[in-house]
Order: sequence, then structure tokens, then C-alpha cells
Amino acid sequence: MPPTPQPIAERRAAYAAELAQGTARFHEPRRADCPWCGSKRLRTRLRTPDLRQRKPGTFAVDVCGDCAHAFQNPRLTPEGLAFYRRDPREDTHDGLAERLLRARGGAGHHLAAARALLPFAEPESWLDIGTGHGHFPAAAKEVHPYTSFDGLDPTRRVEKARAAGRVEEAHVGRLTDPRIAERLRARYDVVSMFHHLEHTPEPRQELRAALAVLRPGGHLLVEVPDPDCAFGALLGKWWPAYGQPRHLHLMPLPNLLGELESLGCVVVATDRREPHIPHDLSAALALALGRALPGPDAPWCPAPPTPFQRTARRALSRASLPLLASAAALDRLSAPLLRRTRFSNAYRVVARKEA
Repeated sequence: MPPTPQPIAERRAAYAAELAQGTARFHEPRRADCPWCGSKRLRTRLRTPDLRQRKPGTFAVDVCGDCAHAFQNPRLTPEGLAFYRRDPREDTHDGLAERLLRARGGAGHHLAAARALLPFAEPESWLDIGTGHGHFPAAAKEVHPYTSFDGLDPTRRVEKARAAGRVEEAHVGRLTDPRIAERLRARYDVVSMFHHLEHTPEPRQELRAALAVLRPGGHLLVEVPDPDCAFGALLGKWWPAYGQPRHLHLMPLPNLLGELESLGCVVVATDRREPHIPHDLSAALALALGRALPGPDAPWCPAPPTPFQRTARRALSRASLPLLASAAALDRLSAPLLRRTRFSNAYRVVARKEA
């Protein structure tokens, strides 16, 4: 059996030093009011460990009794977010499971999102926020061939997207950075955010920053998980949209609509059907199997797995593939029906910035 790769062995000592100080320091003080409406009628919806990477720590999602906003409480500090977002692929127990957990829709989903703008705009310029490798702009060019697509992402992945020709300009950072915001002010006809807001500490700031780089009359396109989805109650902490500890906010549709209108936007379209991503059952199963398998050889684990644990993990991972594939097939087959019900797991909003 091959030994632990040296890079992991080296990083294990660094993680051990960090974790010796505990994980409580990664959390802000618990807040007693809703970050969206200020109500103090909060209840804890769930508590969960890090199901995906199995890093140490426990996380809570509270929900507001007045506006139904769901949020991580106590919230991670910037240092905590950096810790839990580091080394994101270490706990992959097989390629299929990782694809299920990362699912945000394929090319067909991207094309449908791009078509959502056709009734309202013929954009010359489009900024995709949180673009990653630029898969959405690459697909959207089929629908908007005369549009110039730029990408913004906090990682260097956006530079690879530019090198691959998926975006024309690549901006590394966050739109709430005043230097980036000023450079891009009023440059775009469309700004899109696909499954981005739930990762941000301050969604309202993100919305204001997005509107600042829109031209008057431009359109904002937002897709986020729907916390009203019935899968949330059915699957509990295993529902992938809870995404702890990386998802900080889950906003009900009325809350987002109200915020956009308060910012001077006109909401021109909402959709709770087409944005549904058929992966709830299969991703929940992948999380459960990942939790049940012997631990990975990850640098945050105190010790490397034994040869027996490595062999068992590999064998059980392979044995679980047919089960995961069956769950994925069930997700896809049931999607046409579920997207018309409360089991739809996401929604889309198109809003116009008034002059």
C-alpha cells in the first residue's frame, strides 16, 4: 500500500497546529436577531458537522420566524471561511459523488438561463459574478453571439477561463472591493449571479455592488437555492443546499424581491421551475455515504488512514457507484414533475435597474 503523499504529510502538521487552537475562534459571536429583518424570533433549524470535507467543527442554521430568512449562526469569520474553503477536493471519495455534490446544472441549464434575458435585452456587455472556469459565459455565447462576456471570481480560475476564450476580461477578487467596483462602474448591460449570493457574508452589499456596475436600464439575473424547497424538510442536514459551512444565507423569494425593489429595481421575471437542479437525492446520498466511509487521507485528519482503511474506503466507494447512479437517474427522471411543485430547489429573478 503506498504511503501518504508527502504534500499531505507536510500539511498535516500545519493543520494540527491550527486545530490545536480549537475551532471556536473561527466563529463570530452568535447573533440574537435576523440579519435580514432584525426580528428576534429565531429558531435553530439544524446543527451539522462539515459533511463534505469532514473538517472539525459544528455549524448551525437558524431561521427567522418573521421573514423566514435562513442563515448560519454563529457565522464564520473571514479566517474561518478561508479555513473551511481551503483544499476543497481532499475528501473526494469518488468522481461521481463529487460531480453530484458540485452540480449546478450543465450546458442545458446555462442555455436556459441565458435565454431568460431574450425578452428583455440585447446586451452588448455581460459580467458573470462567481464565474469560476467560465462555463456559463461559454454556453451563453450560443444564445447571445454578439455579447461581450467578462468574468469575476475570487479565485484564479477566471484567468484560466480567459485563457480558454470563455471570457474576454478576467477580474480576480470580489465586487464589493471598492477598487474593482470603481473600475467596473456602469460598464455592463447585464450582471449575472448564479448560486453566488448564498456564499457571501453580506448579500445586500453584493446586490448593491452588482447594481453599481450596471448601466441604467440594465438587467440583473440572480439564481439561488430556494429555502422553501420541500427537500429541505425531508432531507434535513443532508440537503445539499444547506451546504454547511460554506452557505451563509438562504433567502426566500419574497425577501429578495423586496430588497431589489427597495434598491430601485423593477422585477420583470421570476421562475421557480426551470432553475431546479435535479440532484437533491443523489447529492444527499453522496454526503451520507461519504460520512459513513472510512476517513480520507486528508491533511486535517490527525493521522493517515491505515492500509486496511484505505482498502475498505476504495472498495466501498466502488460498491456505492451503482447506488449513486440509480439515485442520480431518479433525480433526472423525476425532475419534470418536481420542478412544478414545492420540491423545486432553486429560483431565478430578472430585475431591471431603473434610470
